[in-house]
Amino acid sequence: MTNTLPAALRDRALAVADVEGNGQQPPDIVELAMLTVDGPGDQSDFKSWLVRPTRRISPIVQRIHGISNEDVENCPPWSAIEKEVSTLLAGRTLIAHSASVEYKVIGSHLPQWAPPMVLDTLKLAKHVWPDLESYKLTDLVAHAEIDTTEFPEQRPHRAGYDTWCAWLLLRALLGDQEMTWDQLVKVAHLKGFEPSAEPDGGLW
Repeated sequence: MTNTLPAALRDRALAVADVEGNGQQPPDIVELAMLTVDGPGDQSDFKSWLVRPTRRISPIVQRIHGISNEDVENCPPWSAIEKEVSTLLAGRTLIAHSASVEYKVIGSHLPQWAPPMVLDTLKLAKHVWPDLESYKLTDLVAHAEIDTTEFPEQRPHRAGYDTWCAWLLLRALLGDQEMTWDQLVKVAHLKGFEPSAEPDGGLW
């Protein structure tokens, strides 16, 4: 990764995240990964957690992310990492692919969490590359020719891999279409995080 951030991301406190659940409703988090980024340079810190859920992982989602009940039986419960996660997220813009999932699931585990903004790389990709057949994260990574060989966990649908892919995808998208922060927010904000309307002019 280079040390130069796209202009739209400079001087912004960001948290790129991905969650994997246990397949129950409402879902328990079984894996969470987060990349915190602080401008003006590309200063980042990556963390991931396996979490023991209160209910068992369903066979269907185990086949998707590959995390078994045995993998998490000796991991800490959510209550053991809640404070650390909350501290890392505080005051940061959340960025994720199909961000409504991360926002909803993390929010259900952190009821007091109120991010200043949530940006969705899926919405941004549809704006920058409007004619693609698929907007799955793996297909977008392939389209952007993102090199994933440096990632230790080479498995889609694992939280760490998907977090890194979402971050590099965001950078690729902003590399293809130069934007300001306000333009990025206008295009990629999650519903409920609409940017403030611009003033009409005049004295007030």
